[in-house]
Order: sequence, then structure tokens, then C-alpha cells
Amino acid sequence: MIRDKINEAFEDERDVESKLTSTSRTNRHSKIRKSISQMATGQARKRNDPLYKKMIQYRELYNKYRALVHRKYGKGVDARARR
Repeated sequence: MIRDKINEAFEDERDVESKLTSTSRTNRHSKIRKSISQMATGQARKRNDPLYKKMIQYRELYNKYRALVHRKYGKGVDARARR
């Protein structure tokens, strides 16, 4: 929803997907699998696939509810986590 609006605003500027550098070591198979996943997601976004829109919607809902749970229980478990 919100991300779709942002993606539409910057659609012209995004000809190439930017990749973040990572310090973790991966093998060739993992790199290929990750690349396939990123490219498939990029293609779905470009073609306005309804499955992509659902994927983004549910990711946003997951993050929203995770934040609510952390806000509710975070203070109670903070002391235990620091031990």
C-alpha cells in the first residue's frame, strides 16, 4: 500500500536494482537462489502482478503486528534479555 505509492513515485529512477553489501560469506548456490528471488520479485513489481501486491500487503501487516507485540511485551522482557 504505502510501499506501492513510493515505488510508483520512484519508478522512473529505478532502472537497476541496488544491492546492499554484506559481510556474511555465502556459497555459490545461496547467491544464485537469492538472485533468482530478487529478480522474480523485481519482475512481478514491474508487471503489477496481484500476487506481488498481496505479498507486500501481508509483509506490511506482519511488520505492523510485530511492532505492536514488541511495544506491548518489550518492557517486560527487556530485563531478562540483558541478563
